[in-house]
Formats: sequence, structure tokens, C-alpha cells
Amino acid sequence: MSKSEVIARIREFTGHDHIQIMPSGNAAIYTAFYLARKINKKAAFLVPDQAGWLTYLDYPKLFGLNLQEIKTNQGIIDLDDLKKHAKEGTALIYQNPAGYFAEQPAKQIYDLCQKANCPVIMDVSGSIGTDMCNGDYADLMVCSFGKWKIIENFYGGFISAKNQTLFDQGKPLYQMMKVHPLAYEEILKKISQMKGKLNSIFETRKKVLEDLKEMDIIHRDKKGLNVIVKFSNDQEKEKILNYCKNHQLEYTECPRYIRVNEPAISIEIKR
Repeated sequence: MSKSEVIARIREFTGHDHIQIMPSGNAAIYTAFYLARKINKKAAFLVPDQAGWLTYLDYPKLFGLNLQEIKTNQGIIDLDDLKKHAKEGTALIYQNPAGYFAEQPAKQIYDLCQKANCPVIMDVSGSIGTDMCNGDYADLMVCSFGKWKIIENFYGGFISAKNQTLFDQGKPLYQMMKVHPLAYEEILKKISQMKGKLNSIFETRKKVLEDLKEMDIIHRDKKGLNVIVKFSNDQEKEKILNYCKNHQLEYTECPRYIRVNEPAISIEIKR
């Protein structure tokens, strides 16, 4: 019963009818690459040049595919560059929000890729439970329930598909990547806590944006979970770090592919 309840809840958030619970977010990403490859024999997998996830860069090689990095504006997909490369793409995978910090133009991305016959995989690990998680603008969705995620179960994830024919291509992998039956009840519990967790994240983020309004915050006006603050010298860097320490906020230092490729501090509010 718990499995069907988990799938029903995820269906509410994604709008996708076809859902498979996976043992991890990376398992879902691997399966999404497999599905894209089954239906599209083009040679290049499209990934953002920053604000993605590490396995976006690793898994295409397992399928003998080239990588084509799409330019971004500090993580936000550059639509002109996407248009340039979409026709050669096996699929596009991207995070919404980018690097957990900035909402992507999901509709424009999807419309552009549809015209080029390039499937879209949206990673919603940082948007499940929000209006950024919109299955209308993705052929496939992937999500992690791992550490520091919105559904923080330390285990599990899902893949969802808009189209059953596409979804059914993954049956051999679904058999290989079964989830332990006892996991579903715990996942349901974490889903029930998700709204409160999101409210807390957004409240904290609002305060951080106000406290640091004089600083150079990347995409300050876009929806997201984390806050990324640029620095141009050691003094500015130290000011940001002291703020994080004084307010007990975890942080990581950039440049990092999974955030931005420039000197900045990512305030990891989602943690």
C-alpha cells in the first residue's frame, strides 16, 4: 500500500502519470539517460556548463555519447546557445532551480527542445513540492531523496515520464533497481514533512537576502533555495563567511560545477 501512496503523492507534484521509485537520484539519472538513448540516436548529450550535477558529466560516456555543454548565464540556460545545439542533442538534462539557487525558464527550454526533437530531462531534486516542478515542461523528471534534499530520506529517488511508451523502455532497469519495501513508509513520512521544510527554507532565504542586500548576490530576484554571493577580494569573502558562521549557516566555496564557475560563497540554506 505504501508504494502506491508514494507514487500517488509524486504524481500530484509532477503531473506525470508514469512513475518509478528508484534506489537513488543517480539511479534515476542513469535510467533517464538510458531512456533518452533508446528513443533518440543523436550523438551528443546536452548539459549546462555550470549549476548541474556531477553525474551529468559522467554517465553519457557510459553510453558512448559525447557531451555538449550549453552556455548559461550563471547557471540559467542560454536559450540562444540551446537553440544552436538542440538539433544534435540526444537529450538535455538540467536542474530546476539551477544549482538549487535560480529558477530556469522551463517553458521556453521545453518549447525550443520540442521543435528540435530533443527530449528534456528536468532534475527536480530542488523543486519538488514547488511550482518549479512542472511536468508540462519535461519529458522525464528525476529526483533524489538523498542527504540535504527537499525529501531528505537519505535513500531513494524517482523517475517520471509524460509518455508511457518512453517510460516502458526502462522496464529492464526497473527490475534491476528495486527499492526495499520497507523504504516506502519512511519516504511517505518525509513527503509529509516537506511543506514545513520548504517554508523554513524560504523564510531563511528571505532573511539572508535582506541581510546581505548590499552584497553581489547572483540571481537575487529568482526563485531558489540557496543564496550565492560573489566576492571580489578577501575582505568581502571574510564578511560573507563571518555572516554564515554567526547565523549557523552552512556554505561551500565556488567555483564549483554544481553551483557556479566563479569566485563566490554558496550559502547552503537547503541543508
